[in-house]
Amino acid sequence: MNNPVPARLAALRAAMQQHGVAAVLVPSADPHLSEYLPGHWQAREWLSGFTGSSGTLVVTREHAGLWTDSRYFAQAEQQLAGSGITLMKLRVPHAAEHLEWLQQHVHENEVLAAAGDSVALTTQRQIERRLAEAGASLRTDLDLPSAIWPDRPALPRAPVVEHDLSYASIPRADKLGRLRSAMRKLGATHHLISSLDDIAWLTNLRGSDVECNPVFLAHLLMQPGGRVTLFVNRAKLSDSLVAALAADGIGIADYAAITSALGELGTPDNLLLDSSRVVSSISAAIAPTVTRIEAANPSTAFKAVKSPAELEHIRDVMRRDGAALVRGFRRLEQRLAAGMAVTELDVDTLLHEERSAQPGWVGESFATIAGYQANGALPHYRATPESHSTLQAEGLLLIDSGGQYLGGTTDITRVLALGETTAEQRRDATLVLKGMIALSRARFPKGASGPQLDALARAPLWACGMDYGHGTGHGVGYFLNVHEGPQSIRPPVTGGALVALEPGMISSIEPGLYKPGRHGIRHENLAVVVEADRTEFGEFNAFETLTLCPFDRRAIEPSMLNPEERAWLDDYHAGVRAALSPLLDGADLEWLNRHCAPL
Repeated sequence: MNNPVPARLAALRAAMQQHGVAAVLVPSADPHLSEYLPGHWQAREWLSGFTGSSGTLVVTREHAGLWTDSRYFAQAEQQLAGSGITLMKLRVPHAAEHLEWLQQHVHENEVLAAAGDSVALTTQRQIERRLAEAGASLRTDLDLPSAIWPDRPALPRAPVVEHDLSYASIPRADKLGRLRSAMRKLGATHHLISSLDDIAWLTNLRGSDVECNPVFLAHLLMQPGGRVTLFVNRAKLSDSLVAALAADGIGIADYAAITSALGELGTPDNLLLDSSRVVSSISAAIAPTVTRIEAANPSTAFKAVKSPAELEHIRDVMRRDGAALVRGFRRLEQRLAAGMAVTELDVDTLLHEERSAQPGWVGESFATIAGYQANGALPHYRATPESHSTLQAEGLLLIDSGGQYLGGTTDITRVLALGETTAEQRRDATLVLKGMIALSRARFPKGASGPQLDALARAPLWACGMDYGHGTGHGVGYFLNVHEGPQSIRPPVTGGALVALEPGMISSIEPGLYKPGRHGIRHENLAVVVEADRTEFGEFNAFETLTLCPFDRRAIEPSMLNPEERAWLDDYHAGVRAALSPLLDGADLEWLNRHCAPL
């Protein structure tokens, strides 16, 4: 099959010449700066052929480069082959990132174009500063990829529904009232929100405009006098839902009307906006006479701290999700023992069947990663009908999966030993497990942030001269995005904000190790920050592990675990057995008991 990418690049370069543009920047973004995008805004994927969720394409007259991080190096090399696009590796020593590269390759009086509906206001400013040093300029009013994209997908039209209060727990009127209090403290009369997860949480609404993320395309404008306007396609809402929103002071306007509404603001108005969560084209509609207050959306911090009622729903979801996984893993093991042909695609099917039978299940929280042997070394691997592996009764299978339930969002990774394993595989799996246990057992002072704790999970690997290229933990939404800020557990970044880990915040704990061409290891649980104790040195917090599913002890080397680590693993398995036993019987219960037996 012919690769369509070279022809698309040629069409883009022809459009560049027509408009006098020297370079085009195509990020992975939409007007809401989402991590995962509706097809309408997947121009970078369409132009490059690279399907990873994170990447930036830069095209000049002579060069095309795609910048992505180590999670996607192997995938990008494969998908970019023969395209005319060069893989540009992010966060590699002595390699320029895309803004630095642009500064070096765009010259005086030249123009860089980037679609204003896909560039954050903060990013626009960074680009303009760099280009100014080179005497070049930025245009955000030219969407050249769109101009050459003949079959660009339409905007999604999935319905918007109420997240029932029995699950949502906090009425939207209370959430909006809390937000207004935060606005007053900042001196804001108005507040613009474009981030979809914030809008869904604030309004207690959910949708399906983005695959695996229960959000919907919308902007929200808080106004004086208790008024709120939700800018959304009216056809997505039932009449009864519109009436219910109106009862809470929320009016409906067309999705595209946000710019005209912002254009009506004037001199007495003080508008709060998060410049990292609002795009250039939306910001451009705000009159210069409006006083801008640039700060993080208060709702982002609010929703990160789960309420006691939400946590109870999440704990129940973890039990049901864990039981579904036990059934799925047991069926997988049974099929392999019977000599049946089983592929990576079948793993996805098995887990979907078991999860979808659970009460309150809505869908997957992300595309399942089932990577056998060398495929497990690709952190974001995805089996396809065209390219997948058949499992054998040997080696390791990495399974990273999750579910969206009305009562919460799950994300879990387990490494299964399908038969004979090597000493190297068991050693690597145990080193990663030691890091996970170290972080899971951590006590840390109130106010500590994820970057301050990240090294705990890496230390066992560092001691052996190894590391992994992704973060150790991300926040998780409540029946929302599986990746949620503002908290994260990752190495410190110069100038990066240190967000305190507060009680009620949920984070993944997922160290890994990847050896291309051989195997990959990742162990992942979700944990909630809880208050631990108070000493003469202050208050301390800890993690309560939420995920309930056994680790495959056949994939580890018990002799490498010290007494404290062995005790943690035995205690964890005892808790899993106690929580899941009432939901299982027969062969599934026998499987659980066998895998939860003490070391």
